[in-house]
Amino acid sequence: MTTMPWHPDQPYNDLPPIPSGDVLETRPVLRACVTARAALAELKQAAELIPNQAMLINTLPVLEAQASSAIENIVTTMDRLFENIHAEAGADPATKEALRYRRSLMDGYRALERRPLSTRTAELVCTTIRGIDMRVRKVLGTKLANATTGETIYTPPEGEDTLRRHLSAWERFMHEERDIDPLIRMAAGHYQFEAIHPFTDGNGRTGRVLNSLFLIQEGLLTMPILYLSKHIIANRGKYYDRLIAVTRDEAWEPWLLYMLEAVRETAAWTLGRIRAIRELSDATAGRVRAELPKIYSRELVDVIFEQPYCRIENLVRAGIAKRQTASRYLQLLAGLGVLESRKIGREMLYLHPALLDVLRDRR
Repeated sequence: MTTMPWHPDQPYNDLPPIPSGDVLETRPVLRACVTARAALAELKQAAELIPNQAMLINTLPVLEAQASSAIENIVTTMDRLFENIHAEAGADPATKEALRYRRSLMDGYRALERRPLSTRTAELVCTTIRGIDMRVRKVLGTKLANATTGETIYTPPEGEDTLRRHLSAWERFMHEERDIDPLIRMAAGHYQFEAIHPFTDGNGRTGRVLNSLFLIQEGLLTMPILYLSKHIIANRGKYYDRLIAVTRDEAWEPWLLYMLEAVRETAAWTLGRIRAIRELSDATAGRVRAELPKIYSRELVDVIFEQPYCRIENLVRAGIAKRQTASRYLQLLAGLGVLESRKIGREMLYLHPALLDVLRDRR
């Protein structure tokens, strides 16, 4: 319980700890958790069964990066992100920032092999997202305000020692409350991290990266492919309303139900994309084998599904062909209508329109 009343314009240094399972795991929450876990399990199995997992790891985190950035009004397009994945220096500022989000997600994913989630993980994630060194804030005066009226909505805790004390309690909850379902821990922990607001900027995006990493750490997924920000960007008002309702009214159940529905819905959506990618890949392999038998290999088809914007260098790195031959292969695929050639600057890129349509949910 709160030891002192909460006031939006005063630092919430007495932010209460996350409640016990008796408070969090209400009957409606547990019912929603069952359906969300089932959807997530189906997604995990489908991802593990796809032969070339690079098709997923190179595409779906880009969608998450775009949507999570858009929640913070950092707006770019899927096409700009894929176009600039290997040419970030020439991208516009919003695209660069969204690409840094993707990199933070992938770096965090690889770092799980070395260390569990912690405050240090959050610092590293936020540093990558912002492109500057980000540590737990020491400055005073951080406030969250209504974008329209300027009215202060929430003033997070302040003082490095206070913030680190709250973060230590957050870590203990995430790692030690094993009797609470991990999906409920993820949702409750996400609220707490956002309420602590440990950085001067990038807290929302950092918290959403940590959600994905936690699901992997707990074995609910094997790679960061859950497009959770898709639900949040579509229901952004409810996301912020339910966050502040926990602070104002300790309304945990509506917040947990919101997050569990986000997991269920986006797991089902992502599963649909995986199935569509696999069906398109098999159909494309059959077509190339029938119409371009001299260049066909499954490895060639796999490479053009790893990125919707394919480069000659992608084929060279995969060992499929040397540069001149790789160029000819891509031109033949463009002639077949599988790819479309496009010159961007000095480089020739080969777009995969059907794959882009799948990722845009147009198929």
